[in-house]
Amino acid sequence: MYITITYVKLKKRRYFFILSYRAMKISLQTRKEKGFLQMKNTGWGCMHYTVPAGEHLEGLKRFARQGAHLDAMKKSKTIASEVGTYTSDSLPDWETAKEMVLSKAKIITFS
Repeated sequence: MYITITYVKLKKRRYFFILSYRAMKISLQTRKEKGFLQMKNTGWGCMHYTVPAGEHLEGLKRFARQGAHLDAMKKSKTIASEVGTYTSDSLPDWETAKEMVLSKAKIITFS
């Protein structure tokens, strides 16, 4: 199993509704993706986290670069001040996942 821990730091709390709408579309995309195991998410205020899990790393990368997920990534700088992604081969608890992504992630900052 492979996972990608991602966090999105929203510019404003009210952008949560846009994030949620995009997440709903991404959730629908996961149901069509072969080898996709599960998607978890959590967050409050401006910090939100997702952990998609798949059978293969290549499948997760393909998923991220198409459909609703690709569209959300292209538009992320309109609602987010930064995003970070970290890939692992095990599914940690939320506390560990948050620590891992905040300390080891590849971070993209939007101005």
